[in-house]
Amino acid sequence: MVLIVLAFFILVSIIFAAVKFMDSNQNAAKYAFFYLLSLVALTFTSVSVGMIVFQIINKTISDPLALSVYQPGQFSSEALRFAISALIIAAPIFYITTWQIFKHLYEGSLGKDSGVRKWLIYFILFVSIVVMIGWLIATLNNFLNGELTGKFILKALTSILISAIIFSFYFYDIRRKEVKGKKDNVIRFYFYGSLALVIAALAASFFFIESPATVRARNHDRQVIVNLDQIDSAVNAYFNKNKIVPAKLEDLLADTSREIYITEDALKDPATGKALEYAKKKTDTYEICADFNLSNKDKDTWDQYNPYMDERWKHDSGRQCFTKKAEIIKSPVSAGKPIVE
Repeated sequence: MVLIVLAFFILVSIIFAAVKFMDSNQNAAKYAFFYLLSLVALTFTSVSVGMIVFQIINKTISDPLALSVYQPGQFSSEALRFAISALIIAAPIFYITTWQIFKHLYEGSLGKDSGVRKWLIYFILFVSIVVMIGWLIATLNNFLNGELTGKFILKALTSILISAIIFSFYFYDIRRKEVKGKKDNVIRFYFYGSLALVIAALAASFFFIESPATVRARNHDRQVIVNLDQIDSAVNAYFNKNKIVPAKLEDLLADTSREIYITEDALKDPATGKALEYAKKKTDTYEICADFNLSNKDKDTWDQYNPYMDERWKHDSGRQCFTKKAEIIKSPVSAGKPIVE
């Protein structure tokens, strides 16, 4: 990443040096700023639109073999939220700077044959192509890693379509013979047509994303599950040492043998700070209760954070109680892994 950023700045420096010697326009720096800013905004805008379409495809076409958010083809609400944020910020910047560029072209203050215009349009074409090539490589790599053929085709078509729109727009612009005082309908079609596609992608994304309040509630539930899992591990360790589950959770903290790993925060609700309800039922059995905002039983409504933990701690919304039996961990076998009875 550092090398990429360094190469980018070196290339920009070369371009500015070339423009300095090739362009006598006193406003060259201003136009260079517009073009480079539009390039950055274009990159974020195009990638964000692609990410939104990709996540909609992942959500619409489910893959039973994609068991976690880290596998190809699995829907990721985090990726979708990032794409929405980037699009909301970058798209207006791109269209405003592009509108300014074409305004100066129409007025004649930026010449058709300006060194700034020629160099930076070709630079934009170069960067856009590099980004899209990388995108297509990643899409093909996911397919080779087992992504569904239907998803691969749709994502490849999306990448090709976005690349074709960007390349054809700037290629047409640089080859125009007249720009001063001429309103080009092709440019207007690209401008407003692409704007409509961006707005459509942004509007569609909100049908596949949870509200911030729901995300916060989900994060609370996930932390509760993490705490419950830590408590369960500590209770098992306590049981293996004392042959009985603790009478209360504070007994886990009181142990000084360093065989039991638990923090005081893990014994509490992360939002309210109240201690989780715990009760010893039998010598090897205990019950623990916690409050949840949402259910995690419907896997189709959200992307799984940790499938293993979600399966162990399935819950509905509201107060939920779990009855767990402590497990005896035998001595390590030759493979180096403990056997659980």
